[in-house]
Amino acid sequence: MRLFAALRERAGAPEVVLQLPDGALVGDALDRLAGVTDGVPAVMAVNREYASREAVLHEGDEVALIPPVSGGSVGSLHARVTDQPIALDPLLERVRDPRAGAVVTFQGVTREVPELEYEAYAEMAEAEIAEIVARAIDRHGLCSAAAEHRVGIVPLSEPSVVVVASAPHREQAFAGAREIIDEIKARAPIWKKEEGQWVPGTTPPAS
Repeated sequence: MRLFAALRERAGAPEVVLQLPDGALVGDALDRLAGVTDGVPAVMAVNREYASREAVLHEGDEVALIPPVSGGSVGSLHARVTDQPIALDPLLERVRDPRAGAVVTFQGVTREVPELEYEAYAEMAEAEIAEIVARAIDRHGLCSAAAEHRVGIVPLSEPSVVVVASAPHREQAFAGAREIIDEIKARAPIWKKEEGQWVPGTTPPAS
């Protein structure tokens, strides 16, 4: 089982091994890990999707323990987790569309401290961000949208997350961009460390 952020540090390893009987549920695994999660409202991801306590575990499942989160390309959307600085201009090019009369950009930058450190369950985070962007495109009638989140060290005034949305009208572009960043902060398995401490976040809802 993969561990991240504060739970990884608490366990002293990025992975732990559990021996569970056939037919074991996610809840059984969570109960066995109570010593690691003590005081942390963690949820479990199975095969890179949030899972309820009643979900059945199977041999070969990819399982991860997800503490509260702080916080690929398909068609007209782009979603990526990267350890490199995020450049705005390429994202603007990705959402350029002849139907668009409005383009909204959002950049979340490091403030007040010399640097922030981000950790992610990168494979799952990219999939979650792609779903978030796709839903926003559909819900708000966007022409296109893109989102990137940086991991590793992000120095003062540099962006850790960038969202860009294009739409026929400004109301759609603003609403879509706002939904994307709010959902990334609520759902994507990404954690932030500030001055040596993991920043408290929200527990993602289980499917």
